[in-house]
Amino acid sequence: MSNIEIKKSYEEINKKIKEGKAVVVTAEEMPEIVKSEGVKKAFEKVDVVTTGTFGIMCSSGAFLNFGHTKPRMRASKVWLNDVEAYGGIAAVDCYIGATQVRDDDPLNMVHPGAFKYGGGHVIEDLIAGRQVKLKAKSYGTDCYPLKEFEKTITINDLRNAILYNPRNAYQNYNVAVNLSKRIIYTYMGILKPEMGNITYSSAGQLSPLLNDPFYWTIGTGTKIFLGGAVGAVTWHGTQHSPDAMRDENGMVREGAGTIAVCGDMKQMSSDFIRGASITGYGCSLMVGIGIPIPILNEDLAFFTGLSDSDIKAQIIDYGIDYPDGNPRSLGEVTYAELKSGYVNFRGKTIPSSPLSSYPKARQIALILKEWVKNGFTIGVPQIQMPTVPFSKK
Repeated sequence: MSNIEIKKSYEEINKKIKEGKAVVVTAEEMPEIVKSEGVKKAFEKVDVVTTGTFGIMCSSGAFLNFGHTKPRMRASKVWLNDVEAYGGIAAVDCYIGATQVRDDDPLNMVHPGAFKYGGGHVIEDLIAGRQVKLKAKSYGTDCYPLKEFEKTITINDLRNAILYNPRNAYQNYNVAVNLSKRIIYTYMGILKPEMGNITYSSAGQLSPLLNDPFYWTIGTGTKIFLGGAVGAVTWHGTQHSPDAMRDENGMVREGAGTIAVCGDMKQMSSDFIRGASITGYGCSLMVGIGIPIPILNEDLAFFTGLSDSDIKAQIIDYGIDYPDGNPRSLGEVTYAELKSGYVNFRGKTIPSSPLSSYPKARQIALILKEWVKNGFTIGVPQIQMPTVPFSKK
């Protein structure tokens, strides 16, 4: 954090949290405080700003350990409710990915496919306490002779169930339109031809990494809300790209940073972890994440004080440009415009809709606010995420 001036310390803020004296607000509340009192007074007044997001996060999954069988088995192939998990880890460990589909899924053979059940749904079912059919196969060894095993389990039968997501909480993202003349089915939802609709996937002003755009307070060891339980940031996520386009304030204008996160599934709630079926595209997982941002200086007060009207995203064509590998920007739009329900672009009034849930993001930020007020301290990052020099013009 060498490129910003520290005016409050983690120790000072955590001491106030433990004493019940910390002033905690959500990222939805902070813009009004900054607007009415100014950045300097907002910094002096507020100690922690809580954030939240709830949306489809494909790069997600879970490490599961189902315990040793009798006789013992080295499971090389594993299925949960007929969804294959990766067994090439150890004897009874596997990793189930959110986007893996059931073995007998017809996929897109009858287009558009429904993708009714996949890895994300298995994860939700386990967290919800539902029964799941475990099936494992092996080639057999002298120390692990069993070759086949089947059992109906719940999460309580697993020795360990660890949600580990390599890429979550994308910092900003594309806004999708379709310039082609046919309806298309994408991970950004169903897009009507000739810009018949526009979709986006971000909580905007509530989104965690948009409130700390240079990742000064977010890194390995940061404590977070993950799926209704306490989780942690373990590393920067895959596709982390801090050198993305930024505006005059330093705020990113396109997809940029990401985080890898983990947490104990046995402590989570299916209210904040849900399997997703994306018509014509595939299966995924909706993940709820909230990060408390300690207001260490006036710059963090400034960034957490930005509202939807201050944050922009790029409009990308998913009909021709994106699938061709040339996702050029067609223009910019603010989250305030997107959330209004309509965007005026190229002489058209286009209906807009989110793929993420803003009410759920608000709920997460409010829950995290109560956690902090009741003693949830701020985790000090042990390894900082890659970033770029801070320059606010």
